[in-house]
Amino acid sequence: MTSIEKLKKFLGWRSTPKPHITLNDEFYSHLSPFRFPLILTVLIMLLGTIGYMVIDDFPLMDAIYQTGITFTTVGFGEIRPISDMGRIFTITLIIFGFIVFSIAVGIIAEVVKKGDFQKTVKERKMLYEIARLKQHFVVCYHNEFTIQVTKQLRANHIPFVVVDPREDMEEIAKKYHYPYFVTAEAHTEEGILKSHLSSAKGVITLADNVADNIATIASARLYEREIGRKRKFLIIANAKSNEDDQKLLKLGADKVVTATKLMAERINAMAARPDMENLLQEFLYKKDTPLDMEEAKVSKTSWLVLKKIKTARFRDIANVTIIGIRQKDGAFIPMPKGDTIIMPESKLLLIGTEDGIRHAKKIIRKKEKPEELKYV
Repeated sequence: MTSIEKLKKFLGWRSTPKPHITLNDEFYSHLSPFRFPLILTVLIMLLGTIGYMVIDDFPLMDAIYQTGITFTTVGFGEIRPISDMGRIFTITLIIFGFIVFSIAVGIIAEVVKKGDFQKTVKERKMLYEIARLKQHFVVCYHNEFTIQVTKQLRANHIPFVVVDPREDMEEIAKKYHYPYFVTAEAHTEEGILKSHLSSAKGVITLADNVADNIATIASARLYEREIGRKRKFLIIANAKSNEDDQKLLKLGADKVVTATKLMAERINAMAARPDMENLLQEFLYKKDTPLDMEEAKVSKTSWLVLKKIKTARFRDIANVTIIGIRQKDGAFIPMPKGDTIIMPESKLLLIGTEDGIRHAKKIIRKKEKPEELKYV
């Protein structure tokens, strides 16, 4: 570690994350038309300086200054007496200055008219903003499902990037309030790198056809292996039929939502248990609700491993209740009793306030029994 790196670490400075695709080549390619007038400017300044030094014996700095004010036609006049030959030379410089200026203005007008440069600058800025995201979701393809899903993500303050190949994605993003978007196919390398999938929590693919969902899931899983990611991406997909549902699960999706099946389940719940459905609607789908529900994983090193639930005393110290346990093998224990043993790598389903659940998670992550539990 160098001295500069040590100093940065001591001061707590962190380097700004950079996107995998910076668009530097595209950015500089738009500036390439300005090379010609820039070269002409340098050449004329050089020739003008030499000319004044040879024709009228100007000192170097006076020659540079006289060339500059003449070439730019600012009209400051002569700083030293100039001979007739010098005046002819000055007129020539003014003409060339006007020509170069006209060329530069024409190039600027052409670049602005095309709009490619501004588009590249905007996209480049967007990519740098996306690179700063952590634990975000990459939402693939814009449609009615995407609109509703992103509304919920925004309401719950979950960062996301929408990826879609449409050319009018900028207008769509403004209309539907997508803070970050990428114009690319979700399953391509461009889409994966621009959305900064490497730092994402997962992928939500909501394509209108199953083929796009399959391609996106396969690409995400392959990329996962390529970068050697230890924690797998959470992949959620939509499907139109139960057959597609099974295909996507086999290909690597963690969760698949079928619109017809989901609608049927909700209607059945409303009909059978309307009060319970209203309660779930109140705290699961509405923002600013006092109740929250989350899963908390019990690691192998947690002090709670092989302890009874009642040992944690979550209700007393955090006002949180464990309403279910998902074992490592997938078995689910609903409403576990206080004597239930907590196994390693199981997931506790917690219900309570946001602050209470956050406190409970801190307790779960500890390797030794917290001091506060000794006095409860």
